[in-house]
Amino acid sequence: MDVIRERAAFTAACEAARSAGETVGLVPTMGGLHDGHRSLLDRARAAEGFVAMTLFVNPLQFGDEEDLRSYPGNLDDDLAVAAAAGCDVVFAPSRQEMYPNGDPDVTVDPGPLGSRLEGAARPGHFRGVLTVVAKLVGLTGPCSAYFGEKDAQQLELVRRMVRDLEFPAAVVACPTVRAADGLALASRNARLSPAERAAAPVLFRALSAGVFVVGAGERDASLVRAQIQETLAAEPLSRVDYVAVVDDATWEEADVVPEVARLLVAATFGDVRLIDGVAARPASATRERAE
Repeated sequence: MDVIRERAAFTAACEAARSAGETVGLVPTMGGLHDGHRSLLDRARAAEGFVAMTLFVNPLQFGDEEDLRSYPGNLDDDLAVAAAAGCDVVFAPSRQEMYPNGDPDVTVDPGPLGSRLEGAARPGHFRGVLTVVAKLVGLTGPCSAYFGEKDAQQLELVRRMVRDLEFPAAVVACPTVRAADGLALASRNARLSPAERAAAPVLFRALSAGVFVVGAGERDASLVRAQIQETLAAEPLSRVDYVAVVDDATWEEADVVPEVARLLVAATFGDVRLIDGVAARPASATRERAE
């Protein structure tokens, strides 16, 4: 496995792979690798001839310098995970290498969706995310880019950017990987205290309660949100930021549960903010697909 620090060398490696007839799979990460990242790498390894992972903690998507400094990760551990997964190349640039002229003057506007939900809680976050993804895809060239469904709003915005700006990439969505107690794997989980870690699975229990009532026939989105809120309220260590029910196709907030809904939660445990989301389908939609 090659570890590359320079932009030009990374682009050259990806171009050489395509010239040799290989397809390129891109797995963008910020380090702190866990089994969720490993699942992305495994998916790319199974489908592509050449797998390129990026390791870069992108400062543009952090509104708080302290949050940026405390973001977990260990380069040697991350490289070991990448090597074990069969990565061909890891691109691990410095901030200066990635942004040689300082923070860029030209960035990617995420549009209206970028200012709602996570965008409202973290102003400028999605502009930073899309800007770095655009840059990474530009350096990689034609590829398939692998993203997890846990960050569902981010995934949707990346899809829209690739579609609207006609980037030479196919976005591949990969299922959320969870611990045995349901907590979605995330690098930030490492910052939870033992008590907070024991409390955090309430996010998935709450979402599961929402999925249950939707599957049982509830179509009033306000009642679905109330069910999720009730479950969250039973855990005193969770400070809820938002609960949302959106149409999975449009990402508009729903009054009536659509054929495919996305149930979303964000909450803070101690000083660690976590998000999660799942798809939910009304019983009638499930029956229609079966028929």
